[in-house]
Amino acid sequence: MAAFENETTPDWSWHDANGLTRLINASGTMTELGGSIADREVAQATAGAMSRFAKIHELQAEASRIIADLTGAEAGCLTASASAGISLAIAGCMTGLDPARAEALPRETGPRNGVAVQLGHLCGYGAPVSLAVELTGADVRPVGQSTLAMDHQLIHVLDEGAAAALYVVSHHVVAYGQIPFERFVEIAHRQGVPVVVDAASEYDLRGFIENGADLVVYSAHKFLGGPTAGIIAGRRDLVRAAYLQNIGIGRGMKVGKESIAGANVAMQRWLARDHAAARAKEEAVLDYWQAALADLPGVTVRKVPDPTGNPLDRLQVEVDATVTGVSAAVLAGRLGRRDSAIVVRDHEVELGYFQLDPCNLAPGQAPLVAEAVADEITHGAQPGDNESAALASPRNGGVAAYLNWPG
Repeated sequence: MAAFENETTPDWSWHDANGLTRLINASGTMTELGGSIADREVAQATAGAMSRFAKIHELQAEASRIIADLTGAEAGCLTASASAGISLAIAGCMTGLDPARAEALPRETGPRNGVAVQLGHLCGYGAPVSLAVELTGADVRPVGQSTLAMDHQLIHVLDEGAAAALYVVSHHVVAYGQIPFERFVEIAHRQGVPVVVDAASEYDLRGFIENGADLVVYSAHKFLGGPTAGIIAGRRDLVRAAYLQNIGIGRGMKVGKESIAGANVAMQRWLARDHAAARAKEEAVLDYWQAALADLPGVTVRKVPDPTGNPLDRLQVEVDATVTGVSAAVLAGRLGRRDSAIVVRDHEVELGYFQLDPCNLAPGQAPLVAEAVADEITHGAQPGDNESAALASPRNGGVAAYLNWPG
């Protein structure tokens, strides 16, 4: 524990100079918090490109080579975000390498415009995943019910009008009753339909390609720690078709030279990263937090694995409100209003817990998180606590932030 307590004081100079909230991210790689933090080499590569001209096709060709090394795919390209990557991947499956058809989207979709996706996978990630498909003009074809999708239901929608089958990997999707990935691929390929995987927040950059995916979409600014960008990896013909969409709907989803340069370095550094050392550092933080919070009355803390199989754990803080006098939802809200604000993983607070994620901590922040959680729990109920509002905030917060902007 002393190792963390002896760390330097967090550096808030950038936040203070720009009039921004001092922020500790104990939630994970969340877009609303800026994704993740780039290291010095990535930041330098991003900044270095901004003061120079470059041929975008050349930068993208270099990205394709790096993506192939990173994922085992035949080719790859970069776009504005993972959400944009879903749209371009689907559009590429619809148009192929026909520029006239690419220009015609979304007005004219052509004869193959159906996209199969399990109903339990139609989640939201700040926007509906279905919208990323529908921006192309494609017709979303839900498979099954929210908690049960069966083989024959997938086969039924994969007719001659189907352009793609989308498989979503996320902690937001229904965790049971879904067609497993390998079976999903088997059925789609038997019907002659390519499989697109939304794996925006996933650590495994090779498994989906190895197990039959035709296109996989990742985020460059989450686990990879790059600038904001989306990665499309997969079959060479389909990657080229997705890249072609930059003459059509992809024009509004373009990625700049600085993001390509930074993402290329981030991907290269991921290939050379000491993943075991990074995991050990995260586990040490979890052990520190667990020891610091274990004896709080009414609180149970335990490590839980990532629900989609990423090689990381989080600390789950389970709160018995009858003992503490305050619920997990209220605690999460109060932590987010502190100075410095501590954002916890609160998407399941109605179940009586929140989680602490160590992946994006800066030096000196681990003790502040432990101290703040203990402080808020120890103080129990406070004037102004509103259980109903606290429960509604995680569900409605994304929209509320837009409606209340700029404040």
